[in-house]
Amino acid sequence: MAVAMIVDAALGWPEGLFVRIGHPVAWLGKLIDVLDKGCNRSSDPSALRRAAGVAVALFVIALSVAVACALQALLIPAWSRIVLVGILAWPLVALRSLHDHVAAVSHPLRSGDLALARMAVAQIVGRDPAALDEAGIARAAIESLAENTCDGVVAPVFWGALFGLPGIVGYKAVNTLDSMIGHRTSRHESFGWAAARIDDVANLIPARLTALLFALLAARPSIAMSCMMRDAKRHRSVNAGWPEAAMAGALGVRLSGPRIYDGIVAEEPWLNGAARDPHAADIEQGLKLYRRAMILLAGLLLILAFA
Repeated sequence: MAVAMIVDAALGWPEGLFVRIGHPVAWLGKLIDVLDKGCNRSSDPSALRRAAGVAVALFVIALSVAVACALQALLIPAWSRIVLVGILAWPLVALRSLHDHVAAVSHPLRSGDLALARMAVAQIVGRDPAALDEAGIARAAIESLAENTCDGVVAPVFWGALFGLPGIVGYKAVNTLDSMIGHRTSRHESFGWAAARIDDVANLIPARLTALLFALLAARPSIAMSCMMRDAKRHRSVNAGWPEAAMAGALGVRLSGPRIYDGIVAEEPWLNGAARDPHAADIEQGLKLYRRAMILLAGLLLILAFA
């Protein structure tokens, strides 16, 4: 997993490679999309759609893990196997991609180009970018950085460290299922129920580990830890509130709060509500904290590997 993190930090997922073969998560997405269209019928009763969603989720996860097990079994046990598994796991660690997408919001926001900043933030959040002012754009970018540090890096690395290639591939199958069908919409309320619940369980430990990394590496760890413990459970997500609350406390800003989705205001509670609104410079501070956390995580993995 340390190899995967190092390779991804250095290379990301090259555009040329994406053009030629796509991306493993996109392959999973295509499979899930086909199953969603074929098995999630609006004419079926809710109970049947939920059962179909359970079957689809288990099938996708089992198939992904089986392929990963087969690939790992083909590798000869040796030091070279560590490198090869790391390379195979590399595209499933979004360390570089997350950093670059958030930085793409920070740069135009600092120069005062709100239009370009809104376009950039629309690539990483689902809320209506047209309704966002500078503070709203900064808040959305920082929240995405905090939550996706767990989903994109810490959680896949955690499960990969425990179970090797099957662990990281299985987690990405779970997370992709949740991102595609685990929504509370009329189409996916029942069909995506299992996907959302499995994702919640898979992220329970990684979300809190991510929050702990942020809090420990904050300029004032006690404040970040206090905010995390006080506000994490106020978030609508059982997991996302932990890294977001830790990040809010670490940066001394307020996150979450009301936002607009498809023209509808979602009244979310504030995290670190007594603090000031964030601005562009806070995104940069969040990215610095993210980089420190990723270096610490990779270091911990290396210590565990050689202990």
